[in-house]
Amino acid sequence: MDFIMAKYNYWIYIILMMVGFYAMIAKSNLIKKIIGMNIFQTAIILFFVSIAYKKGGADLPILTHADAHGEHAIQVAQYLNPLPHVLMLTAIVVSIATLGVALAIAIMMYRKYHTLEEDEILKAIR
Repeated sequence: MDFIMAKYNYWIYIILMMVGFYAMIAKSNLIKKIIGMNIFQTAIILFFVSIAYKKGGADLPILTHADAHGEHAIQVAQYLNPLPHVLMLTAIVVSIATLGVALAIAIMMYRKYHTLEEDEILKAIR
């Protein structure tokens, strides 16, 4: 039980992923599907940021002093890896762009079919 409670944030991300996945699969309203996609993307971003965290790690490997030989000694294990955070910033930009395009397409579909229900749109297409 302690293992499960120690990793509660991962369980929250899994629940958010399943909520988003359920909304994308089970809902027939296009706006609800778009919101589900956004929840799913947010859960994935939170997951990757949380696995990049290192307890007791320093933020940046800034050199402040030299050793006896004039060389700067860096212990890589004590610093955070900035790569996952940079990648997630890119993922945030992509998710915002995806959301904007999806909403624009939903507006165009509403103007053409006068509904956002997937079943009615498919019926009108046939």
